[in-house]
Amino acid sequence: MGLAVQEMINNRLGVALPLALGRLTPPRLGHRLADWIADRVARRGGWDLVQAVSANQWVVAGADLSRKALDERVRCTFRHTARCLYDYYHNLNKPSAMDGLIAYEPNTDGLLTAMSDGEKTAIIVGPHMSNFDFVARAMALRGVPLMALSFSEPGSGYQWQNELRRSCGIEVAPASMASVLRAARRLRAGGPVITAMDRPLPESRYHPRFFGRPAALSVMHVFLALKTDVPIYVLAATMRDDGLYVIKASEPIEMLPGPDRHAQVVHNAERVLAVAEDFIRQAPCQWSMFYPVWPGALEELP
Repeated sequence: MGLAVQEMINNRLGVALPLALGRLTPPRLGHRLADWIADRVARRGGWDLVQAVSANQWVVAGADLSRKALDERVRCTFRHTARCLYDYYHNLNKPSAMDGLIAYEPNTDGLLTAMSDGEKTAIIVGPHMSNFDFVARAMALRGVPLMALSFSEPGSGYQWQNELRRSCGIEVAPASMASVLRAARRLRAGGPVITAMDRPLPESRYHPRFFGRPAALSVMHVFLALKTDVPIYVLAATMRDDGLYVIKASEPIEMLPGPDRHAQVVHNAERVLAVAEDFIRQAPCQWSMFYPVWPGALEELP
């Protein structure tokens, strides 16, 4: 049953339903409805996506939560994600309203201004923190010419999400060797590239440590940085208690040498992941990762 729900969320119905609810309901009702739906999903402990969130939050917490505390962390995560989806779809075609819900830390504002002015390029990576699509859309609307490397085999729901990204000027390219080469050419020409960094990739030959445990994750951003000598910045959004999304950016992360290519890639990937860990620890319930990053942790749950 859980797998069927995961597939439904990833198809067009899984995008169309929250899109319709977001557009048709006012904020007070929309937020209450989002909480109601999230609570009912979080109670389905046998569903794959609920188990994935449980395992991920278990590792982030240092494998030290009671069953009750873990269940509350899971409920909090689903509630936050539902709120983010509502805010995104409700303000999808309202640039001024979207801008009013976002605040930028000074170094983030400076980075985005430099990219929009063509004075700086960067590889932007981010964990699935808070309202990541909301932030990417806001960046595009303020003139940052983004190319997004997305999931390589998107279902119909992901395809629709990519269409929404393209509608605000983001160039979307499903991850492939051809897309990586195109991204490298873009970076050398001064255009920034953005991608996620924390979705599990079971077929990956690289297993950098993330929260102290090896994880099969994409290292595409590291390959791009090594190939182009362009720095990586980690960007993350966190929602404040007043509902404002604060966008934070790391300092530039330059790639370091290693004894061999594999070790170099893993070491630099771990340096980037360490920054993401700090962002996630600041607001663990705002990490919306619905795939098991550490499948073995499923066997450890209380």
